[in-house]
Amino acid sequence: MNDVHYPNLSPLKTGLAGACPRCGRGKLFDGYLTVADKCRSCGLSYQFADGGDGAAWFVMLFVCVAGVGSILGVEAAYSPPYWVHALIAIPLLIILPMLLLRPVKGLLISQQWKTGASEGRLQK
Repeated sequence: MNDVHYPNLSPLKTGLAGACPRCGRGKLFDGYLTVADKCRSCGLSYQFADGGDGAAWFVMLFVCVAGVGSILGVEAAYSPPYWVHALIAIPLLIILPMLLLRPVKGLLISQQWKTGASEGRLQK
């Protein structure tokens, strides 16, 4: 019988940190976005993890709103030349998604584990 007790961890904390959703000590990712096979600390198998395109969708939604909002804000306030827009918008629209994608994917996977969410299947 397995008497190991794991703390009730917040999916927000473990997901944003890229940590194991069960123990909070092991790493969730092997690479930048590659989910590890299992937790090296507690042995939790990450076979349940199906982030799909959810993280990319949420990041794109946020970055597009922030990017377009900043471009419009700069235009309304200063009316700069187009090269200034390119100088601001291109790094914002490239760097921001790269910074947000991993934590958001970790958050969605941690929430998936916490709630026991899985793919829907028809019963026979």
